[in-house]
Amino acid sequence: MPHQRKKQFLCGLLVAAVLTACSDSADKTQPVPQPPKVKGEVHLAPDSPKKAYVKVASLSLTQHPLLEPLTGKINYNESVTSRISSPVAGRVIAIPVVLGTQVKAGSILLELDSPDVAAAEADYAKAQADLILRSKSFTRQQELYEGKAIAQKDLEQAQNDFNGARSEVRRTQDKLKNLRISAQQSDGRFALRSPVSGIVVERNVNPGIEVRPDREMPLFVVSDTKKLTLLMAVFEVNIAKIKLGQKLSIVVPAYPNEIFPATVEYIGQVLDEKTRTVQVRCDLPNPDGRLLPGMYASITVNSTPDDQAIVIPLTAVFTEGDADFVFIALDENRYQQRPVEIGLRLKDKAVITKGLQSGEKLVMEGALTLRAEEEVETGSDKP
Repeated sequence: MPHQRKKQFLCGLLVAAVLTACSDSADKTQPVPQPPKVKGEVHLAPDSPKKAYVKVASLSLTQHPLLEPLTGKINYNESVTSRISSPVAGRVIAIPVVLGTQVKAGSILLELDSPDVAAAEADYAKAQADLILRSKSFTRQQELYEGKAIAQKDLEQAQNDFNGARSEVRRTQDKLKNLRISAQQSDGRFALRSPVSGIVVERNVNPGIEVRPDREMPLFVVSDTKKLTLLMAVFEVNIAKIKLGQKLSIVVPAYPNEIFPATVEYIGQVLDEKTRTVQVRCDLPNPDGRLLPGMYASITVNSTPDDQAIVIPLTAVFTEGDADFVFIALDENRYQQRPVEIGLRLKDKAVITKGLQSGEKLVMEGALTLRAEEEVETGSDKP
């Protein structure tokens, strides 16, 4: 009897061990619970290496481009630029001012030995001598008339001669003044002066050459290069987006990472029928002198400060069919696919008109990585 009980006890232990082993095996093979799959959402594990490719940033409203970048050209500002020629003929007798010289209004640019000036000086001297003679004659005729020695017509003739001589003096004197020549000067020299302050940006004259007033090319161009003009051609379909006083942002190839401000100061009143464009002139400050006339510029026309929108990089957008999509970060590990509408698509960014709100967190980089992960999770290649 004892032997039978011992045998039953051992069988019981064996059955218990088998059941325990089966239970342990079942626990080890039980799958880890996964979050429910939601269409359009992607889950990345906290330690997923794919998270290194996903960059997230908060969205905010900002001024936005109104149209694709325009191309413009930087020119001299004509209001502070002077193309200077000589009003008289003559030979250059001194070394002209060199290129790049900073001059003030009234500064001498070159000197001429001028027959025209010598003639003007001689005319003035002759008129002065004639005036003195006519003045003495008129005084003598007055005395004779008072003594009743001459007729009134002789006095009137003397007065007319005196008035004519005085007018001739004024005429020759005004000519000297126009040439900025002193009435006491008599050497036939002429000093060509700058009418504006600025820098000598062009010089087309050398020592010893003969110059004439009818010369086609100016002798000098003087301009204040701290004030430039930006010219751009705007297609007629976009001209309504350009306003007087509008602020523009320009970039030039010489400084690709720097933005320079410009302001619309004139909108052309004539449409070029061949190109269907209107010329727009903009004021372009150049306080440090880095911008140069002749440079080409890329121009961005931005909205007004009260007209703001969501602007995102194109790296955040992927297209499927006829629709555009982005991913929004719901938390650190969950991302939601969302359709958006793009109002203006530029080279590297897009202006969003529908689908995104300020304050949301957008996947700026890595959208395609998340899209590939979504296909794996859902087993589908469609959103």
